Amino acid sequence: MTTKSRRRATLAAAVLAAPIAFSPILTAPAQAQFFGRIVFDPSNYAENVLTAARALEQINNQIQSLQNEAQILINQARNLASLPYSSLQQLQQSVQRTQALLGQAQRIAFDVQQIDQAFQSQYSNISLSTSDQRLVSDARSRWQNTVGGLQDALRVQAGVVGNIDTNRAEMAALIGQSQGATGALQATQAGNQLLALQAQQLGDLVAVVAANGRAQALVDAERAAAAEQGREQRRRFLTPGSGYQPGNARMFPNGN
Repeated sequence: MTTKSRRRATLAAAVLAAPIAFSPILTAPAQAQFFGRIVFDPSNYAENVLTAARALEQINNQIQSLQNEAQILINQARNLASLPYSSLQQLQQSVQRTQALLGQAQRIAFDVQQIDQAFQSQYSNISLSTSDQRLVSDARSRWQNTVGGLQDALRVQAGVVGNIDTNRAEMAALIGQSQGATGALQATQAGNQLLALQAQQLGDLVAVVAANGRAQALVDAERAAAAEQGREQRRRFLTPGSGYQPGNARMFPNGN
């Protein structure tokens, strides 16, 4: 083939290829494409996909919000759950036992009016006109008061010591409940019961101190009254009286 023929063939090929090469530039973008009888709109499809994605995101947010609310309700239910253990009955029984022992105080009880009456009648200054028989009777009554007070103090001490084992068991149980509490209410209730246990122990301590103080007060009062009575009896012994008067004695009524 000659050079001239080659040039003609190249020019013809270029002319035939030009419409194909420049067709994307010369052709206007279509809004819809037809595939047989089905119409496909790319922009509408993209918009629908974005709308569906937004709706799915909203649904996921709602699901997450519902899960958070459910967890809040679960936590609230856990916080409002009551403690399954209660030591109040045991503590009340211990307090009642100690109160019963204090209420069984012999002779002079823990009553202000009764104490005033007893001290006024048995421990006050001894009158000069009091008979010797009354002095002995009052001394014996004071001694009985002292012995009764000492016995009452020992009984209260024994009762408080008897509460120690119960208190130890209750304290161990409450500490376990407090450590295993699943919510705020259970922890608070366990703490309140521990405080009640401490209050009961302080009540026992007050009872022991009161019983011991009562016993010691009776001992001191008896000593003071005995000293006063001793001075009165000594005064009567040293007071001048009729003394001994000699008289006639007859061993044999009819003898000389």
